[in-house]
Amino acid sequence: MKGQKNSFDPEKKHDAARRKFLGALSLGSVLALLGNAGPEIGTGAGRPTENAAADWKGGVGRRVITPQNGVWLAGFGTKRVPGGKLHDIWVKVLALQDKSGKKAVLVTSDNQGMSRTIYESLYKKVNENFGLDRSEFMLTFSHNHSGPCLTDDLVDYYPSDDDQRQQVRAYTDWMESQVVEAVGEALKTMQSAEIHFSKGQCTFAVNRRENKEAEVPQLIAEGRLKGVVDHDVPVLSVKGKKGKKLLAVLFGYACHPTTLAGNEWSGDYPGFAQANLEATYPGTSAMFFNTCGGDQNPLPRRKLELCKKYGEMLSTAVKDVLGKPMKLLSKGLKTDFSFVNIDYEEVATREKLLPIASGTNPIHARWAKRMLAKLEDGEVFPTFYPYPVQAWQLGKELLLIGIGGEAVVDYSLRFKKEFGEAATWVSGYTNDMVAYIPSRRVWEEGGYEGGSHLDEYGRPAWRWVGDIEDRIAGEVQKLVSNVRSGK
Repeated sequence: MKGQKNSFDPEKKHDAARRKFLGALSLGSVLALLGNAGPEIGTGAGRPTENAAADWKGGVGRRVITPQNGVWLAGFGTKRVPGGKLHDIWVKVLALQDKSGKKAVLVTSDNQGMSRTIYESLYKKVNENFGLDRSEFMLTFSHNHSGPCLTDDLVDYYPSDDDQRQQVRAYTDWMESQVVEAVGEALKTMQSAEIHFSKGQCTFAVNRRENKEAEVPQLIAEGRLKGVVDHDVPVLSVKGKKGKKLLAVLFGYACHPTTLAGNEWSGDYPGFAQANLEATYPGTSAMFFNTCGGDQNPLPRRKLELCKKYGEMLSTAVKDVLGKPMKLLSKGLKTDFSFVNIDYEEVATREKLLPIASGTNPIHARWAKRMLAKLEDGEVFPTFYPYPVQAWQLGKELLLIGIGGEAVVDYSLRFKKEFGEAATWVSGYTNDMVAYIPSRRVWEEGGYEGGSHLDEYGRPAWRWVGDIEDRIAGEVQKLVSNVRSGK
């Protein structure tokens, strides 16, 4: 300005340059000087580490759940006798606690599906042992088709005899004990923690309703794949010891883990992704949840090298997120849970079951015979199913919605649009396998995910009523309002 004296000061210039240099130092450079192993992990901007760590505690538990008996592999509706393993399958638990003492426990597993029977059994145990209420306990399963059959999940799907059913019950009881132990470990090992979140992208999931599997390689090459997808990879990092030690990384993706269909235990592509991350970040527990992949497949598939490739693609997407600045989670935890009744379009009757029981489709025949036996015992079939819905608000920034069954991708896309793209995560395959959960669009289109296939999941009916999306979305909206308002 006119008349202003020259304010140049060489000492101030030196200080400014020094500040610029220090600000340019990466976390990786600092960690290297401190001798920390592993690649650089991004951090969030905002409050000092000490304050952030005081807002949260985090703990991790884990157990190998690879079967040691003769239980068959789950999925695909055939007898699949185990013949070794590619790698172990796991249950992993993340326990969180906010400054007020409020807790939440998330279980991830490499299981194909967990029935209402298993969910209720596990909830009762964690409630009695650890005092968790229903809203504070979220049970997820990856829907991995290289995991074991479990009690009351797809019971008519397999040609099981009495011996196999006994082995399934024995394995399930043992697996539940491992889950409870892992929950206890996670709660016991909680420490001050920083929590960051962000998201990346991964592109191998294909809408299986819109693309014929045999044509997918050519469609990919020509850039002509069709149908809605959700290629987001949500990532949550939990770091202890003043932000230096990565305790856990939770990540998700919307896609069936059905790359493989053999007889060896593995976690399919999520298992390989978790193993890759744990090798990159020693001492970290990598945890996967399936977002809403009911109509998404890893295509092409059925080759081990493809399974490893998809695992590498997904773990690379997670590492890319971890290597960049992530948003720091503020204090506060709110949880809510409810069951919403979703109606069956038509309940099975004796007249309709009799011809199916003597039909040629073995899965449908087994189901019809079991339903007939229930009717003969005097059971009255319900006209609806109590569907589990859950919501967690973590800080002011992150909303996690958990919904049961094989929800199609429309649900995650809808809820992210309604509640915020950057800060809304939706986990399908949560708390109860249920069945396929179509949106209104998919219900009207029909097909495998939207048509008459509830019998394959053991329900006393064939199809949902067409308002299923409205019922579920309405309940989700109530829960989100509750956790965001602090009710």
